[in-house]
Amino acid sequence: MPVEFLKGPHLRLFLGAVLISLSPVWVKLVSVSPTTSGFYRVAIGSVTVVLLMIFARQKLRLSKRAWFLVGLAGAFFSLDLFFWHRSRIYVGPGLSTLLANFQVFILMTAGVVFLRQKPSATQLLAVPLALLGLLMIIGVDWESLPGDYRLGVIFGLLTAIMYAGYLLSLRASRVDSESRLPLAEVAVVSIVCTLLLVVIAQVEGVSLAVPDTADIKWLLCYGILSHSFGALLLASSLPHVSTTEAGLALLLQPTLSFVWDVLFFGRPMQPVEIAGAAIALTAIYLGSRVRGQ
Repeated sequence: MPVEFLKGPHLRLFLGAVLISLSPVWVKLVSVSPTTSGFYRVAIGSVTVVLLMIFARQKLRLSKRAWFLVGLAGAFFSLDLFFWHRSRIYVGPGLSTLLANFQVFILMTAGVVFLRQKPSATQLLAVPLALLGLLMIIGVDWESLPGDYRLGVIFGLLTAIMYAGYLLSLRASRVDSESRLPLAEVAVVSIVCTLLLVVIAQVEGVSLAVPDTADIKWLLCYGILSHSFGALLLASSLPHVSTTEAGLALLLQPTLSFVWDVLFFGRPMQPVEIAGAAIALTAIYLGSRVRGQ
């Protein structure tokens, strides 16, 4: 398995973040709705991880505690997708992305309160600095926000809470695991998400059909690369890094999404965006080099 050759948990964490950061690329290349693309992300991911389990001869063997935690992680992740898409409707992609990435503060606080972790002074400085860089990249057009933008802000903050809950639940499920590769955990999370997104699609009246066969290859990339391998790399690293390091590394996702937008779709770059990307990447680098206790 590819992950077996990636010995360092920090390397797996950052590679997982890089793969997940490609998600907006695949979404931009398909013509289906966000709910539909999200469904195929986790559905294809479920099939991929189950096939990897068969190939690795790994049984779906989890403790009762782990079953509960990965089921909870799946519910958190489904709600993360649900709230994020609604936040985008009310306040746009820029502010919704910034609010969603407040997960880093939630993770850092959870690490201090529940896991007795002590972030370093450099990490405490790096977190707001990285968010400042992210704000410079995405920008927020405050004047264009509708009068009911507060609902979008609430949805954005709920997105951050749900994503932090997903990561913390997934991390806790790995504590008693004897397997280095979290295939069983990621499989259960993906299957739970698939089922919940089917329910959400039915409630919204959204079709899960793919009208354009050209979309299939991009949905496969979305499910296999960004979801399956991205989640496997991320989940395998979480028990071995602090929650602050995990939160900082995941700020790579929106930062690199900007880079991919420039490279693949010819997005024009403004000086403030370039400066923001440089600040965010520098802060993430510095915060990941200095280990908290």
